[in-house]
Amino acid sequence: MVVLKWIIWALAIYVVIVIIFYFIQHYFFFHPEKLPEFFHFKYDEEFEEFIIDAPDGNHIDALLFRAENPKGVVLYFKGNTRSIKGWSKFRSDFLKAGYDFFIFDYPGFGKSTGSPTEKEIFDDTQAVYEKVMELYPEDEIVIYGRSLGSGFAARIANLYSPKLLILDSPFYSMHKLANYYSWILPLKMILKLHVPLNEYIKTMRCPVVIFHGNRDRVIPYKFSTQLKEENPEKVKLITINKGKHNNLPTFPEYHKQVIDLLKSL
Repeated sequence: MVVLKWIIWALAIYVVIVIIFYFIQHYFFFHPEKLPEFFHFKYDEEFEEFIIDAPDGNHIDALLFRAENPKGVVLYFKGNTRSIKGWSKFRSDFLKAGYDFFIFDYPGFGKSTGSPTEKEIFDDTQAVYEKVMELYPEDEIVIYGRSLGSGFAARIANLYSPKLLILDSPFYSMHKLANYYSWILPLKMILKLHVPLNEYIKTMRCPVVIFHGNRDRVIPYKFSTQLKEENPEKVKLITINKGKHNNLPTFPEYHKQVIDLLKSL
């Protein structure tokens, strides 16, 4: 009877954990920085701010930095933290390579309205891409997806026809990433964010270049090797030796590879 009692208690605790995770899981995936509507961005370079109206009623805030005599534009899908106020610092490599830099905040981040649900992010990123297509021919658009943003970037690249897709420390699929941290939970039943990046890669028409550090413990390096295996003819994997999840920009090799890649297009 004592053993049965402990089993019942353990099951009850497990069920409670599952229920709690179901309702608060977005806190694990998204860490937004909200900015007031009247916030003014300040940078050394000239830039243009866009407010993009999405079909779902959201307003997506975006910034465009222009290179001298640009060859095209890099549409940057940032990670799951902060806002474009800080993420805009990554523009330098792309501007040096002769590409404009277009970055935006997901719904619920920065000055963008809405909530970062899968449907809203899917709808709003399509609205962003279509806005970029109003400004540039599609064969001059390079999509760059960083960390969690790699999944949303890959989806857009799969739906449309950009010149190139670059993924920085991507996951294989959201289910596999969540399972890496919470294998004990029934994720197939309760996970709200799916983003099957691996499925997008399988049918990708444009070239894909992946950058990943082989000492990444946040999103394991093996996920990128598995992505390459899904479509080896389209995917090129560039390994940053000793690179971790958040320190690739500290490696000169990373900057050289990004700039050389863009200049070669």
